[in-house]
Amino acid sequence: MYYLCTILCIVYCMSIHEYISFHRSRFMDEWASLLRIPSVSCQPEHHEDMIHCAERWRELLLASGADSAEIMPSKGNPFVYAEYKARDVAQKTVLVYAHYDVMPAEPLEQWRSDPWEPTICDRRLYARGADDDKGQAMIQAKAFEYMVQEIWSKEGGHVNVKFIFEGEEEIGSPSLEAFIEEHKELLRCDVILVSDTSMIGKETPSITTGLRGLAYWQIEVDGPNRDLHSGHFGGAVKNPVNALCEMIAQVVDDKGRITIPHFYDDVLPIPDAERHMIAQIPFDEAQYRASIGVDATFGEEGYSTLERNSCRPSFDVCGIWGGYTGEGSKTVLPSKAFAKVSCRLVANQDHERISQAFADYMQHIAPKGVRVKVTPMHGGQGYVCPIDLPEYQAAEHGFEVAFGKRPLAARRGGSIPIIADFERVLGVKTILMGFGLEQNAIHSPNESMDLDVWEKGIIAVTEFYKSL
Repeated sequence: MYYLCTILCIVYCMSIHEYISFHRSRFMDEWASLLRIPSVSCQPEHHEDMIHCAERWRELLLASGADSAEIMPSKGNPFVYAEYKARDVAQKTVLVYAHYDVMPAEPLEQWRSDPWEPTICDRRLYARGADDDKGQAMIQAKAFEYMVQEIWSKEGGHVNVKFIFEGEEEIGSPSLEAFIEEHKELLRCDVILVSDTSMIGKETPSITTGLRGLAYWQIEVDGPNRDLHSGHFGGAVKNPVNALCEMIAQVVDDKGRITIPHFYDDVLPIPDAERHMIAQIPFDEAQYRASIGVDATFGEEGYSTLERNSCRPSFDVCGIWGGYTGEGSKTVLPSKAFAKVSCRLVANQDHERISQAFADYMQHIAPKGVRVKVTPMHGGQGYVCPIDLPEYQAAEHGFEVAFGKRPLAARRGGSIPIIADFERVLGVKTILMGFGLEQNAIHSPNESMDLDVWEKGIIAVTEFYKSL
């Protein structure tokens, strides 16, 4: 009788392909319900939207099969915590991390459709958050749903699953470190699973094995006590906007090296073996330039483009303003100038030490006639994942089943500062099963998600669970 029941159970378990096909319409409706919520964490006017989005995620995780789910307060936006307990002795506990906040949609005029109304065109879904991170978080939720409904509920569950979704990732996760410190027993696990990164390409699946760290500042340059007439004072008083531009121009030299004293002290060289691996990644420099509309690339001398944007640090101005920028002309010498700037850091660089070094450097190179204030905004450490972890190999298997080829291991240039916090507090590694593509345009107008990749992502994560 036992064997007969087992056979019948296997017969009536849908395959993941059948499950996606049968539930595709519902999946899309649930995904769209999240995308319609403008959960922009950096804009206070969206505070109620943040709460609404957290509540919607709680409902969806419960519907997907979680035993319990709750909204947990923090100093900032609330967390969503859910868990599923294996029906028999569990061998592993997986903690799934994601974020429900998104970047602002502006500039709205550059969107081809309403950023808050999901639109499908040519097998792509367009909306703010379609990829980062509501689309990728839905991959995790739907893979979990399939495992609960079709595998664990019928054959027995051998994996505990916990979810922690935050609403402040796009502003540097200011509440997360304290939250995981306070709730580290609740969050205890064997491995953390994150889908918030990208692949090399649709036909070239990859698993992210490293992330760059981040340091971010706002610079304020003060000059005269009021805006001045540029005819009466120009040439006699230091212009704060000019001064700010001069200072920023000194941070990177003509060889692409950052000039902050001791900046490179802790930067480890790229191992020859890894440089060889990076060189095997399919990459068309001309196509890369064409895709972003530039006629040349720039970066640190002696490194390839792929090495520069993943394994080497960088400095960028993210925004700069001051003086009159309205329609027409106004001959004014501004009293203030501002900039937001950031450094992408690499593993082994300490973001707090770099932050202080940059602030000191700005004071050192500030010209006479202006006063400079540097305000650190947020930052985080870099991360590297060993590829010999059993959980990494389970993820590798999942990609191979879903995409039909073994994924490449690749560092990526973005930052998820909390990954290092997780490792420091919980003592476990994170597997970065990301399914984004460069053309998804995260943080930009017309953000989208490739629907074929999205469905393959669900398959890959289900295979990850099966391998555990």
